[in-house]
Amino acid sequence: MSAHSILTQRGKAFLATLRLWRATLGLAGRVVVAALSPAVYNSATRTVVMKQIYFTAVQILVPFTLFAALLSFVLIQIVVGTAAEYGLSEYALEMVVRLLVLEVLPLVTALFVALRSGSAINTEVALMRIHNEFEALETNGVDTLRLEIMPRVIGGMLSVLSLTAITSVLALILAYLAVYGPHPWGLADFNRVMGKVFDNAMLASIWLKSLAFGLAVTVIPVAEGLATPKMLFMAPISVLRGMVRLFFVLMLIEMGSLVFKYI
Repeated sequence: MSAHSILTQRGKAFLATLRLWRATLGLAGRVVVAALSPAVYNSATRTVVMKQIYFTAVQILVPFTLFAALLSFVLIQIVVGTAAEYGLSEYALEMVVRLLVLEVLPLVTALFVALRSGSAINTEVALMRIHNEFEALETNGVDTLRLEIMPRVIGGMLSVLSLTAITSVLALILAYLAVYGPHPWGLADFNRVMGKVFDNAMLASIWLKSLAFGLAVTVIPVAEGLATPKMLFMAPISVLRGMVRLFFVLMLIEMGSLVFKYI
């Protein structure tokens, strides 16, 4: 194969990737605009949102909470033990909170939801496109953005937010017990540290990052599914590409959050 052919193929692939990212950003914008409109929330939309929350968050609540508790316990013991070894015990609680609540748990939650629901959404949308279901719905006057896509995105975002909040509260409880034990005398110092860590800017950062994670784990699989060529063997390839793109975006969001908070 000549160098010209190779460059031509690379150029076409690059342009296709740019078009896909542009379509993803456009889809995200349309979904956000639609989600902010109260008129779209009819009974059918709410039903799909609740189903998405059930399959994404409720079904995995117990096992994921146990996993998050185990992970938090291990990391808390490592941080507290290391801080005590170097004479930094007074900073142990703050380090635990910054490590777990601000960074590790939101990212782990987003990755877990991506693997469980993002891949499923990607597969479902890809098969609907291959079988021309979107065209059939639109021909019958169904707004697929409002009834098929937006509820899945909203359900995924709410699932990421709720799971992150639950695991973060659990991590704070475990951190308190690890540092102070089951005694109330540490509450004053605990509240002081919480006030120091969770100022207005930090709270806004956590919420924005969790919302960005939730948007990414649903919009990217949907966009990848909608871009799937109408050939059945392309469905698993679409899911694989969607998960790679999603991992890349999640890491970018996390790095951007770190830059905002610490640099």
